[in-house]
Amino acid sequence: MSAETPPALKPLVPLGGFFAMALDAVQAAFRRPFQWREAVLQAWFVVRVSLVPTVLVMLGFMLLVIFQVNLLLTDLGALDLSGGIAGIAAIQQIGPFVTVVVIAGAGGTAICADLGARTVREEIAAMEVLGIDPVQRLVVPRVLAMVVVGQVLNVIICAGGLVGGYFFSVYLQGATPGAFLDSIPLFTGIPELIVSQIKALVFSVIAALIACYRGLTVSGGSKGVGDAVNQAVVITITVLVPVSLTITLVQFAVL
Repeated sequence: MSAETPPALKPLVPLGGFFAMALDAVQAAFRRPFQWREAVLQAWFVVRVSLVPTVLVMLGFMLLVIFQVNLLLTDLGALDLSGGIAGIAAIQQIGPFVTVVVIAGAGGTAICADLGARTVREEIAAMEVLGIDPVQRLVVPRVLAMVVVGQVLNVIICAGGLVGGYFFSVYLQGATPGAFLDSIPLFTGIPELIVSQIKALVFSVIAALIACYRGLTVSGGSKGVGDAVNQAVVITITVLVPVSLTITLVQFAVL
């Protein structure tokens, strides 16, 4: 007769299950055969549903930040530093966070709903009966797809943020083109770009694992699937904020 989990520890049970699945995913990633076809299909799906929303959200955030900061720089007589501010905003903070929040909201919800529907239909249980590891077959390709898409989109968004900041600052707020470009390396360089890619990598892994875990632990039929999708997005955003802050603090301490 198994001992019942104490009430005080019950909130930790899902956390333990999540880390157990994450560890299984790491181990399964190095086992053969790898589901390359599934990974490519999932990556293409995430790109289709995430690219346009990510670009639009990023441009909105960038224009808002650049507009406000440029007003302050104009009052201080330092508008020529707007390029450096655009670099900080696009590469170090807004780029990776917005990228992963959008792909988690678009691709992550679809992944959670797909795995949740499979769980409700008992397809996952049938796979286990047949000796097929659901983590290796379903989770690992989806995590890899989210990671690859997150890395590519982050580069696109960072570049697009700088271009959008350039046109907004130069053509709408009167910044000097040469000074805008010259100020970018003063605040942002290769180390900051590497940290930005690391952030996108960590964020993508977290978002993908949370979506997969909630999908595989669905209960309660179709209503449970809908609840799991909503919870996956909320949990992902809640977790990403302290993770982003931690990485930023480590970056400032090291660099």
